[in-house]
Amino acid sequence: MKKEKIAIITGASSGFGLVTSLELAKNGYLVYSTMRNTGKSDKLMALAKQHGVSDSIKVWELDVTNLESIQEFERSIKSLDGIEILVNNAGFAGAGFVEEIPLSEYRNQFETNLFGAISITQVVLPIMRKQRHGKIINVSSISGKVGFPGLSPYVSSKFALEGWSEALRLEMVPFGIDVVLVEPGSFQTNIWSTGKKISKKSQLTHSPYYETMKSLESHLEKQATHYDNPILVANLILAIANKKNPTLRYPIGKGVKLMILLKTILPWRWWEKIVLSQLKS
Repeated sequence: MKKEKIAIITGASSGFGLVTSLELAKNGYLVYSTMRNTGKSDKLMALAKQHGVSDSIKVWELDVTNLESIQEFERSIKSLDGIEILVNNAGFAGAGFVEEIPLSEYRNQFETNLFGAISITQVVLPIMRKQRHGKIINVSSISGKVGFPGLSPYVSSKFALEGWSEALRLEMVPFGIDVVLVEPGSFQTNIWSTGKKISKKSQLTHSPYYETMKSLESHLEKQATHYDNPILVANLILAIANKKNPTLRYPIGKGVKLMILLKTILPWRWWEKIVLSQLKS
């Protein structure tokens, strides 16, 4: 009897997590789609039924910031016959301006985007290490390579995820485990709508940053109609899952590779003008 290829995805109720769950299920994986609120699984399971993969997707409750939830997840995976793929996708975007953002909001951002990924990876690693293969795919962002004003909580959490992933990859080479970063630009997910949490002070009209915050939001709204389809990221994750020797970083999205290149080669003052000019458009 052929062994099932098992994949675990965090933050699977919407966005990249949802479409990746479907694509992996359609391509022979048994997918454990985890989410903080399983009441939000209706859309995923309706699409799974539509594509004929209902039996290949199992919904599990998992809050990557809650110790009890993580411990329950750890108990649950002991029943699995190995784990081929872990996709650390759970996350949200914290916004606002540094002077006005309480430290607690930075901590909340890191609890999900960084420590959540670390916690789930630590649970899965012993299984992958013993089987001497597996892939850990961390969903980062262009914001993990390029800083943007008004998004410092999100940016700093993704920069940290990038550094942690690089160190982890080097640690896992002797055990045959691949660690990979997927770095999307702007896609049609809820990360910049319901998934965006703006610090309260930056939304007040008397804030010295109010006008800049409005310009940032306006820029994001204008660009939204040009965002790419998240299926592209799901297809990339599927390709990485099936690839024999994936590299560390995979940037994806309109202009992402060019943006990273320009930041690398341009003098900082030139780059600074390019970024800040976007808020005036």
